[in-house]
Amino acid sequence: MKFKWSAAFILILLLAFALLADSQTRKPHHTESGFQNPNPSFQKKGFWNVLVWQWDRFFLPYSLDAKSYPTFPVLKNDGKQLQSNLSQLSVTWVGHATTLVQIDGINILTDPIWSERCSPLSFVGPKRYTPPGISISDLPKIDVILLSHNHYDHTDLPTLKRLEEKFHPLVLTGLGNRKLLLDEGLQNVKEMDWWEEWKLGSLQFTFTPTQHFSGRGLLDRDETLWGSFVISGKQETVYFAGDTGYYSHFQEIASRFPKIDVAILPIGATEPRWLMEPVHVDPKEAVRSFSDLKAKFLVPMHYMTFVLSDEPLDSPVPRTKEAMKESGISESALVPLKIGESRFF
Repeated sequence: MKFKWSAAFILILLLAFALLADSQTRKPHHTESGFQNPNPSFQKKGFWNVLVWQWDRFFLPYSLDAKSYPTFPVLKNDGKQLQSNLSQLSVTWVGHATTLVQIDGINILTDPIWSERCSPLSFVGPKRYTPPGISISDLPKIDVILLSHNHYDHTDLPTLKRLEEKFHPLVLTGLGNRKLLLDEGLQNVKEMDWWEEWKLGSLQFTFTPTQHFSGRGLLDRDETLWGSFVISGKQETVYFAGDTGYYSHFQEIASRFPKIDVAILPIGATEPRWLMEPVHVDPKEAVRSFSDLKAKFLVPMHYMTFVLSDEPLDSPVPRTKEAMKESGISESALVPLKIGESRFF
């Protein structure tokens, strides 16, 4: 009996040491219930805050109906120049956070969404105001898809299934997202933690921190990891921010990647600031982020596609230009693509 008690005591000690070691080695953004932001004092906004915002919107003195917006220029890209490009760095804005990045002959889609709505339901939810700038049938062969986080406007399952059927790409995403994608029929999915790397040919993909959150329902908040990507090629480097609020993570990324050529940054879905500031940079903060990154060119995205917030759909670019002027940054560094437009660098 004495031996049994001693063995039990030793087992308890071993378990205690294991738990202590785990708590000491756990990464700061990992918690027992999920993940947290680089800024531990990040103030989360929940479902109740969204309801308050929607109630306030009901009494606004102006219409937020998409019909009140002007017609925005959309270039219908036939994909021929993209299909023949085998080496030059290019960025094509498809709409929202969806861009086609071509680097070292590898074709990469970021947060692809071709659906009419970004919603769990096909018949209700934010509706697309501008069409995609290129059809899936006109795309070059897609080698890699980057998914920054699992929100419906960034991880669009109907689009992903179409891309899987046509291209069978490698999908890179944050921790916890693989099961969702495998269950939908995607076959080649790699989960990544912050600062983890994945190589493909001459490219290195690094999953980097952002200030945001995750969740596709009311009960899965922050259970999967969100982030951004640095794409490092033979000569050029591209940064894709996904969704993010402003914090010092941009400076940390720049310290590890001091030669970023193109930064693809969000400038929309910014109002009201009391709700959006923790998770979405506004144009001034996007310019500040660009300055922190020390990148050569800023390609804006995450605007003029879905009506997700209170600012006019056509306001982000003028506000970004003004912020660059105030910061003393040449406007030539800004590359405000039309939807469907390609820029070859």
